[in-house]
Amino acid sequence: MRADIQSWLEQFLAAHRGVAGTVHRVRGGQLELEAAVNIPEPVMRATALIPRGKGMAGIAWDENEPVQTCNLKDPGAGAAVRPGARAVEAGAAVAFPVRDGQGEVRAIVGIAFADAGERPAAELARFALAAASLP
Repeated sequence: MRADIQSWLEQFLAAHRGVAGTVHRVRGGQLELEAAVNIPEPVMRATALIPRGKGMAGIAWDENEPVQTCNLKDPGAGAAVRPGARAVEAGAAVAFPVRDGQGEVRAIVGIAFADAGERPAAELARFALAAASLP
């Protein structure tokens, strides 16, 4: 994992009170894990490559907009996010697409929170703006 991306992610989480986070870079038609904070090794291995449309990050890529998932510890939560959510005691998470100069998605930034509930639109806009600073 690149040190500059790892450092950026740690600062991003601290600024937004996240308990865990990931950066996946779009490469070869899929998402490759580039950095992770507070994500257990088995979950990192399981999410090292995310095909388009799979998992919260893949959905953010397909929809080209932030995807929110609440109550991740709920048994009804998606199988792609539930194991990591239990491991970090997250209640909610958001995945943000980061676009290049041509508007194409180049990366997905994920952030998990201890408290459940959807994030207000203004907070999502701040997160998206901060995520766009990804190196």
